[in-house]
Amino acid sequence: MTRIALGVQYIGTGWNGYQKQPERNTVQDRLEIALEKFACVPLHTTCAGRTDAGVHAIEQVVHFDTDLARPAQSWVRGVNAFLPESIVVRWAAVVEPDAEGQDFHARFSARSRTYHYVLYNHPNPSALLARRAGWVFRPLDVERMREGARHLIGTHDFSSFRASGCQANTPVKDMHEVSIARHGDIIVFTLRASAFLHHMVRNIVGSLIYIGTGRNEPAWMREVLEARSRDAAAPTFMPDGLYFAKIEYDPKWKLPQEDATPLPWL
Repeated sequence: MTRIALGVQYIGTGWNGYQKQPERNTVQDRLEIALEKFACVPLHTTCAGRTDAGVHAIEQVVHFDTDLARPAQSWVRGVNAFLPESIVVRWAAVVEPDAEGQDFHARFSARSRTYHYVLYNHPNPSALLARRAGWVFRPLDVERMREGARHLIGTHDFSSFRASGCQANTPVKDMHEVSIARHGDIIVFTLRASAFLHHMVRNIVGSLIYIGTGRNEPAWMREVLEARSRDAAAPTFMPDGLYFAKIEYDPKWKLPQEDATPLPWL
């Protein structure tokens, strides 16, 4: 049995998230349909992290096991032939067990995950960025948001930013980085952590926007974090601008991952 890893990129608009659902209108459903058409046998995939409806992925990583012996590039071209244009396999790799005999796992082998949230900050919406970026018409102060974001760095209980239906075993996560960069009218929030809770990024971005508009002071972010209550934070922000960007793995797995830029068009 061979373990194959895939790097999958998708636009989440129109899909009901990544994870399989009964109506089969998810990224995982369509990916596994394409895999079965190419391999002529059902293949079950395991992903690095689920994404919600409307959320995009620059690089989602999945793995599956198969008895088929085919070159890595044939998995890329063969599976893409059966996928819609909004879902693309970017790379494939055969992943061997490590020196201790441990198998690679798309989810459990991950060291950290990175998300980008793209926000269009302009008095009027953009047709070109519709469903590809969030939108705030009020002016945003990036420096105030950066000051607020500093309170999130480190190991914390992120219950205040956790969706009620979150199934994570613990709300304690290690936040490695929260950076905010402005490119003209586009603001890119980059968050890197050991793992994320359901809606965690969107809830954090919503709270940072409260700070950026002057509704709350930067120190309020610390109060929200310490409250450990979802009621303390801002409402969940729209999914449109959220991108699952990068999963970090030990180099021993030799995955042909692509360098993660803030966004392909920046």
